[in-house]
This record gives sequence, structure tokens and C-alpha cells, in this order.
Amino acid sequence: MKTLKLIAVGIILLVSSAIQAQVSVNVNIGTPPSWGPVGYSNVDYYYLPDIEAYYDIRATQFIYFGGGRWIRSRYLPTQYRNYNLYNGYKVVLTDYHGSRPYSNFKNHKVKYYKGYHGKPQKSIGSNRSNNHKAYKNNGNSGNGKGNGNNGKGNNGHGNGKH
Repeated sequence: MKTLKLIAVGIILLVSSAIQAQVSVNVNIGTPPSWGPVGYSNVDYYYLPDIEAYYDIRATQFIYFGGGRWIRSRYLPTQYRNYNLYNGYKVVLTDYHGSRPYSNFKNHKVKYYKGYHGKPQKSIGSNRSNNHKAYKNNGNSGNGKGNGNNGKGNNGHGNGKH
């Protein structure tokens, strides 16, 4: 009987430690988005100078000013629906871990003006895997040739010989 009680206590201890371990695994910080810059693991926010907005990595929300207040949303405002997050520069706020990154907005706006580019950045993921309208290439390369294939005549697929 004593052995049975010891086994029961052992099972209870194992189950409780497994539950506690599972809880600690589920409390991980947010995963950076695929359009985020490579090389930063312990950050909470990006500042996006081109659109004067922030991105909260943990909450997976954009933070932008609109209607006289700061708004949190999973989506950018409509005027930036075609903004390419992969190509836009992201300022990684390594020194801020509070809940209101916009408290430093006046400084960020001056220091990281629209069009600002610091060190070259590489995105975590590829923008080719995203089917969102803002990232699609419509085939017009802007070269004035009309077909977006640099005048190759075969849509850029090889030399036409098989």
C-alpha cells in the first residue's frame, strides 16, 4: 500500500511539472513578422519612418496616429494599404520595452524622417511568398517598354530555344 501511495505522489509531481513546463513554453514573446529585419531577437517594436507608424511585435499590431489619437490595429490605415513592408525601412527600437513607443514620436519623427535609411536590411522572409496585393508585381517594371520584360519578347523565360 505504501508503494502505491509513493507511485501516485510521483505521478502527480510529474504531471504538475509537465503542466508548469508547458505554461512557460506558451509565454514566449511574439514572433517577428517575415518582413522584419534579420538579426534582432529581443525587441518589442519597429518604427516605420515612411508611414510614421510603429509595429508591436508581441501584439502583432500596427500603432499609428489617426483621428486625434494613437490607434492599434492588425492592419495599416487605408492610405497605406499598398505600402510594401518588405521594402520599407524598419527602425528597430532596441532601447524601448514599454507599452507606448509613441511617447518618443517627436524624436523618432525628426531622427528617422520619411525616406530615412540606415544600415542595409535584409528581411527575415521573402516577399515572394506573400500573396497580398501590396506585394504582387504586376509585371510593369517601369522601363517604358510596355511589357515589363526589358524588351526580351519572350516574357523573360529563357532564350526561346528548347
